[in-house]
Amino acid sequence: MDLDYAMLGHLTQIFGPSGSEERVADFISALLSPYCDELKTDILGNLIVMRHGTGKKIMVATHMDEIGLMITHIDKQGFLRFTPLGGVRIPYLVGQRVQLSKGRIGTIGVEKLDKIGDYKLDKLYLDIGVASRKEAEQFVCIGETAVFVGNFIESGSRIISKALDDRIGCFVAMEALKRTKSTHELAFVFTVQEEIGTRGAQTAAYALEPDLAIAVDVTLTGDTPKAHPMSVELGSGVGIKVLDHSMITSPQIKRWMAAVATDLNIPFQWEVLEYGGTDSGAIHLSRGGVPSGVLSIPTRYVHSPAEMLDKRDVEAAVDLLVALLERPTEL
Repeated sequence: MDLDYAMLGHLTQIFGPSGSEERVADFISALLSPYCDELKTDILGNLIVMRHGTGKKIMVATHMDEIGLMITHIDKQGFLRFTPLGGVRIPYLVGQRVQLSKGRIGTIGVEKLDKIGDYKLDKLYLDIGVASRKEAEQFVCIGETAVFVGNFIESGSRIISKALDDRIGCFVAMEALKRTKSTHELAFVFTVQEEIGTRGAQTAAYALEPDLAIAVDVTLTGDTPKAHPMSVELGSGVGIKVLDHSMITSPQIKRWMAAVATDLNIPFQWEVLEYGGTDSGAIHLSRGGVPSGVLSIPTRYVHSPAEMLDKRDVEAAVDLLVALLERPTEL
């Protein structure tokens, strides 16, 4: 399959932590406007891309935001204190580089510790290379956000980058919208604030009232040394979610997704994620309930600046999403 991975590379590097997704939305809007009938941004900031049709209303959800940090304090020497936005792994922060919204890059440091047990968030600081609060305030203000630095790299069939969670979902959805010939009413929703509680998906689903929803997001793998046992691995196909902390997929949805994949020889894996969730967790509880499923992209080192996935799984995800949109289940 001929996919534009250079576009994915650009997409991963756009600044877009939870609550500051505007640049990502602008990028996606510019690329998708020729392929849709209507494009709008709702009150919360979700980008909603519509293609009108005569059948079911199908919502495809994938989130634009990435994990990050929010600045809470600037001291006299210009060092910054911060709080996490999303599932930031505190033990691995020291030495990581982060980028502020205006482009300034800094490094996370730690105060002198008397014992390793003292290592906590309040011992960490961000050094942006200034000598005073006044100088720091030229680049940052309280409440501003920052993201991790992690370049996009292609290594054979593997891709390594920051923010693959969930710019890869955005990429899959964008490619599916371009390729699908579905006659149904399609609402591709690029959601906000997923990493801090699936907030955008909740409001979008309430407003759209879809007949069916499919989320596209990353999932963990069990294929690294001494990993927690999990029957998902890179290169073995798109994941069809069975369960995560936010939802149990209905048997009808699972059977439909698996049947379409099997019929078209699209490789897939059953995914059972023992913690975490996706936008479908919020969508399936909207109003009186929405039949919902999830296509998952196996990804190593999730919520790090060097997430890793396999192009073969991405291609399977695009193929299956297109097929599902063109052959929706009878519910």
